[in-house]
Amino acid sequence: MTVSAFVRDDARRAFDVLKAGGIAIIPMDVGYTCAGGSGAALQKIFDTKQRASSKRNAMVGDQAIARELYTLSPRGWEVVNAITGDYGLPLGAVGPCRIDHPLLRVLDEAAIDASTKDGTLVMLMNAGPFHGEICRLSLQEMHPIFGSSANVSLTGTKFRIEDIEPEILGIADVVIDHGLRKYHYYQQSSTLLNVETFEVVRHGSNFEIIADICQRRFGVTLADKPG
Repeated sequence: MTVSAFVRDDARRAFDVLKAGGIAIIPMDVGYTCAGGSGAALQKIFDTKQRASSKRNAMVGDQAIARELYTLSPRGWEVVNAITGDYGLPLGAVGPCRIDHPLLRVLDEAAIDASTKDGTLVMLMNAGPFHGEICRLSLQEMHPIFGSSANVSLTGTKFRIEDIEPEILGIADVVIDHGLRKYHYYQQSSTLLNVETFEVVRHGSNFEIIADICQRRFGVTLADKPG
């Protein structure tokens, strides 16, 4: 896919900040992300968001990064490929990973512990052109990008820069404003799905479509939204 100079330049600007260890607010189709490029940056995001200690950071990744890091079964890869490839949807994929991979070892142990759980990793995949370009830079220059939604915890995903709380904006070294994000009508960030066990970690945007795909393609009925 051809990337416009507009997207390419903004991704480069944000990535340079992240690679230097800073904090960037960046646009994903499923809402704005507050991303960090170092353990210190991720801890600052965590503290400012007032995030619960049980929450994990998500990695910003694409198919190439997933192939480097994940150790999925053939069916696990089929699930990822069906949702993000055949149907072109964003997905927070959860799966077992290579914690010893050089791309992860850029971070300190505390940051890795805050971004993995029981040997699994959450990776936001297929979240738009900007996402795709910054993922390309991440793998090319071997510097991982982790973060979470750009909001104070429990206040909801933000789909416009204007809606992000001042304290979150205040910690960012760069803010990339691409306007209203694509999946704003869901008012939720990505669905998080363990692609090996089909456990729904979070019912998010496109959940109903993802559930339909899992039923049709894999004969698995996902747990419905509570209530």
